[in-house]
Amino acid sequence: MSDQQPDPADARREPADERESGDSTRSMAPFMIAAAIAALVLAVIVIAEVVSPVEKNVTEADRVAAAVRDFGEVSSRYGLLPPEEAVCPDFDPKRSPMAGRLDEGETGKAVEITKLEDLNVDGDRATATVTSKVDGAEATGTWTLKRVDNTWLVCP
Repeated sequence: MSDQQPDPADARREPADERESGDSTRSMAPFMIAAAIAALVLAVIVIAEVVSPVEKNVTEADRVAAAVRDFGEVSSRYGLLPPEEAVCPDFDPKRSPMAGRLDEGETGKAVEITKLEDLNVDGDRATATVTSKVDGAEATGTWTLKRVDNTWLVCP
């Protein structure tokens, strides 16, 4: 036999790739690196959240705007006599921003705040030009708000 054919037993002894040779560190390295990067990214996110929580990024103007929108929502439910938590302690329904648009004792009318402009915060007091829609009729007026116990409330 001058032409030698490879012995099938020899082919079985040589590994087909490096994984069969027992060298597992080469195949584990990319996974270890990926896990380390993922842990690092997670640590950066946690540190960023602790250093600068989202709540601290809310401005006073944002809080005033939220109080105006909340007042519109409670006016839809409660009419001219919203809950005490939504208005100043000396709130007079006759001087409410909704006076003349909602009747006393009337509830369930759709009140929508459509625009909030010229927001001015000065210490514990704020004013804003608010456009609201009640049953499809829009009206614009200047609303006054006051901060009581770190909560902005609508005042007459």
